[in-house]
Amino acid sequence: MKFWNHQEDARSATRRLLLGFAIAVVLLVAAVHGALVVAWLLMASVLPGNLPYPAGFLAANVGVSLLLVLGGWWVETSNLRGGGIKLATRAGARELRPSISHAEQRLANIVDELCIAASMRRPQVMVVPRVDAINAFAAGWDEKDAVLAVTQGALDYLNREELQGLVAHELSHLHEGDTRLKMQLAGMVFGLELVYNFGDTMRERRGLSWWFGSAIMLAGVAGWLTGRMLKAAVSRQREYLADARAVQWTRSKEGLGGVLRKVMGQRRDTPAGYAQDHRHTGLALPSVQHMLLVDVEGGSRLERQLDTHPTLEDRVRRVYGRPMQPVAVAPVTVEPEAARRGSAATGAVPGEPTIASLVDPFARFT
Repeated sequence: MKFWNHQEDARSATRRLLLGFAIAVVLLVAAVHGALVVAWLLMASVLPGNLPYPAGFLAANVGVSLLLVLGGWWVETSNLRGGGIKLATRAGARELRPSISHAEQRLANIVDELCIAASMRRPQVMVVPRVDAINAFAAGWDEKDAVLAVTQGALDYLNREELQGLVAHELSHLHEGDTRLKMQLAGMVFGLELVYNFGDTMRERRGLSWWFGSAIMLAGVAGWLTGRMLKAAVSRQREYLADARAVQWTRSKEGLGGVLRKVMGQRRDTPAGYAQDHRHTGLALPSVQHMLLVDVEGGSRLERQLDTHPTLEDRVRRVYGRPMQPVAVAPVTVEPEAARRGSAATGAVPGEPTIASLVDPFARFT
């Protein structure tokens, strides 16, 4: 896998999509104003008399539209800020218990090793018990709130190399600020949705409000759907970037590649049990799904068009450079590991050279 090329491609695509997102917001504001102007003209042609064009119509329309979009963004991001641990707890995660489980001690050691290699602060590590599906997610607004949660299925069915690939993928999301970016975009989409809801509320009244509400709804639904599509496209590019970063940090395509192939095998062999397993856990929460290593199966055809993750087949093809077959899952034997001395609980010591700086001379700038 040419991980440098894949990383640059993902970053370039992300920049283009974010620019498109900003343009979509501007077009939404313009569309709301245009729709209201059309509604006013239609109404003026139907009603008797000569209705003068309202003074300050443009300023009022733009101001209210921006107030809804930016206000909704502020409210939603404020709700998400500082909620990494709370979100993981809602998903059913608990604190790591390395002292009573060899698998969890192995996970703790892997997180410490990769955090030192990435020169980053160690996140809070948690486990989602009673979830047989192989999965994981990272959440948090900043380093102090960062959380990495791994399912019990990942601990049971992944060997050490594969678990390294999984952890490296999730740490990449934290390293690149993907969790914060996704929450920002989720807030902006919520703001776009408020425009539609505002129009729907206005339509409930009769007279002028019905005309204006219909116009706002028409522009709002187009803006909201465009925002959802752009948000999903950005999320897919960040998944590609995290995959490439995981291969870079672990120097092994069999690590993350093995994880994805085992997920394919798990879905192939136990599709009903896999879906049922998710319905009884918090991993199906909308606020968690876009942060998962692999998306939750199910949903309507329209929802699949708005997937936040690329297909497993596509991700495996990128990792290996060719299509690969699924791998059947089976419990792995976990050898006892001693706890690391000098655990990277607070990250690498500033000023000291890290493994990442020796392997990648530009690591400190990324």
